[in-house]
Amino acid sequence: QVHLVESGGGLVQAGGSLRLSCEASGSIVGIYVMGWYRQAPGKQREPVATVTSVGRTTYADSVKGRFAVSRDNVKNTVDLQMDSLKPEDTAIYYCNLRKLLTVPGPYIDYWGQGTQVTVSS
Repeated sequence: QVHLVESGGGLVQAGGSLRLSCEASGSIVGIYVMGWYRQAPGKQREPVATVTSVGRTTYADSVKGRFAVSRDNVKNTVDLQMDSLKPEDTAIYYCNLRKLLTVPGPYIDYWGQGTQVTVSS
């Protein structure tokens, strides 16, 4: 089992910055991708940024150039630096660890409890 704990959410004005952190604990072995998803009211959860164990990153088009994801494989942490925040970034942000059972192939998703990010205009 894997346990994820997020921190760093809050309220910020448009144009401001926030940094989210997530620490994973438990049975963290094998190949896995870590990252962040978000869910705004009335919308589906969507990927924001992911990073592999070798540092390969992906970003949603809406956050490219503003957000940066980073990972520490020793501490099993993943951070999300969010700059130039916009009101449309308001959402609950969830830390994710995707354990790949085979590559390519099935996987298991683990989720944190979520942290609220609110950007005021």
